[in-house]
Amino acid sequence: MDLRANTTLLDSINEPADLRKLDEGSLRAVADELRQETIEAVSHTGGHLGAGLGVVELTVALHYVFDTPKDKLIWDVGHQAYPHKILTGRRDRMGTLRQGGGLSGFTKRSESPYDPFGAAHSSTSISAGLGMAVARDLKGENFNVVAVIGDGAMSAGMAYEAMNNAGARNERLIVILNDNDMSIAPPVGAMSAYLARLGSGRTYLKIRDVGKQLTKHLPKSWDRAITRAVEHARGYVMGGTLFEELGFYYCGPIDGHNLDHLLPILRNVRDAEIGPILVHVVTQKGKGYAPAETSADKYHGVVKFDVATGTQAKSKGGAPQYTRVFADSLIKEARKDDKIVAITAAMPSGTGLDLFEKEFPNRCFDVGIAEQHAVTFAGGLATQGFKPFVAIYSTFLQRAYDQVVHDIAIQSLPVRFAIDRAGLVGADGPTHAGAFDVAYLGCLPNFVLMAAADEAEMVNMVATQAAINDRPSALRYPRGEGTGVPMPAEGIPLEIGKGRMLREGHKVALLSLGTRLGECLKAADELAALGLSTTVADARFAKPLDTDLVLRLARDHEVLVTVEEGSIGGFGSFVLQALAEHGALDAGCKVRCLTLPDVFQDQDTPAAMYAKAGLDAKGIVTKVFEALGKDAAAETIKLA
Repeated sequence: MDLRANTTLLDSINEPADLRKLDEGSLRAVADELRQETIEAVSHTGGHLGAGLGVVELTVALHYVFDTPKDKLIWDVGHQAYPHKILTGRRDRMGTLRQGGGLSGFTKRSESPYDPFGAAHSSTSISAGLGMAVARDLKGENFNVVAVIGDGAMSAGMAYEAMNNAGARNERLIVILNDNDMSIAPPVGAMSAYLARLGSGRTYLKIRDVGKQLTKHLPKSWDRAITRAVEHARGYVMGGTLFEELGFYYCGPIDGHNLDHLLPILRNVRDAEIGPILVHVVTQKGKGYAPAETSADKYHGVVKFDVATGTQAKSKGGAPQYTRVFADSLIKEARKDDKIVAITAAMPSGTGLDLFEKEFPNRCFDVGIAEQHAVTFAGGLATQGFKPFVAIYSTFLQRAYDQVVHDIAIQSLPVRFAIDRAGLVGADGPTHAGAFDVAYLGCLPNFVLMAAADEAEMVNMVATQAAINDRPSALRYPRGEGTGVPMPAEGIPLEIGKGRMLREGHKVALLSLGTRLGECLKAADELAALGLSTTVADARFAKPLDTDLVLRLARDHEVLVTVEEGSIGGFGSFVLQALAEHGALDAGCKVRCLTLPDVFQDQDTPAAMYAKAGLDAKGIVTKVFEALGKDAAAETIKLA
């Protein structure tokens, strides 16, 4: 699909080297074309739009000033990188963005030499950039390292850990702080740009560096006093005192949409032979596209949309989204219990907690991109008798694993984890797939770990979590719509560690954890048509495991297949362990475990990804016949 707008200059740019052949006066037109093409591409594929529109001029300026890919340009996070992809040889593939076999929605090392580091989680760029800078110097090479980090990503502690290390080491490293929320920056304008250009110039930096060397020979008390006086005076005029204290030369703030300001300052910092520099650039998220500029979230993430009106395509399904079911259920529980509070790590709308916040503004806490803090903060609340629900995507909870173990599990604090985006997530690919939470939480002592098979079960599981007051618990659920089952008026707590039987047979048993239950029921129908009487059970709990149910299924059936939307080492492993401990594996039942494959699956539609993983009805039937030593296709032909 050719998504190119009516362009002229972009047609001449196949890679950044072509951009650098243009005269500086042409760059404004390049930026305008690049913005329009980004809008056009995302309107067909969906994706992250607002952040990319905000860095169009910055992207053009960086590739114009720096010698990429020799110079390393790291985007943090990849939400900002769509214009970068267009300029770096991937323009003709933008129609495949986030599609099966197409371009990733984030930067990806295997996709292009212009992506030196993959970034789909935030706040990693400065650490990675410092590693590259140290490696450069150890090898005696000469190139620039530039990390572009958003102001939201600067809310994570990892960014400051990296800056503290970089400032102490004094390697040559350039950090561009993309401030698109005006959350840090004072007003910008001509005077600010002039001061930034002056402060980033070689003369000023040289004098300043010489001054630092001179003061080192003075008594330490004099050195500290003079240095602090200079830095505070400069900070009063130009800002950036915090970054100076961390060891960075601060430059800014400057208008990130004004190429006349960007280009000379980027040249100055490129040519400066000093330690780490931070350039503070102020941009507008969604810049240049009116519907995005006026939207509350600046079109951060969109589905396909009409470019003329900005109207996004609506879902054709009728069942509620799991995220919405969680939010509505939690709100109902919170109306009954004023000790229930909710915590999100910069994802209020993504986790549904924006709805909770509207009703309970004083009981909802957005801690920023700080998952580690979110978990331990919840632990503190739990010690004081509150009932914290921490709503975090599965893939982001990985970032706080030490806190889950050390601060919550060991102390048996009743923190309730609502794990959104469990299983495969489709277009966001492997970086956002919730594949590992059952394995990494199920190994922790005294943890309650549940997975909802449908939206009605989810309502009851939220109520179950609200009722657990003596230990931590987790409820995992996928992205997307439910199954359309009738919903209970309110949740009823489940018996901890007890599964349920949905269909009774005698030959084959399918034991499901999570929303693959629907595919198990379809598989049971197909197996029954092929003469195999099939039992279907919903485990509900990965931990504590319903051992009685597991033993019964193994005892009464020739084949037992566990089915889960998680990695190797999860629910199926727990079942095998239980069977082995009770000697049930010696009784002759053929036990097989269906998990996600032991690979990082690239993006596609969820249905296609689950089919490839063998976790659809067809894959389940195939696994049953493999266990019986037969070929499913041949058996189907025989029946016909």
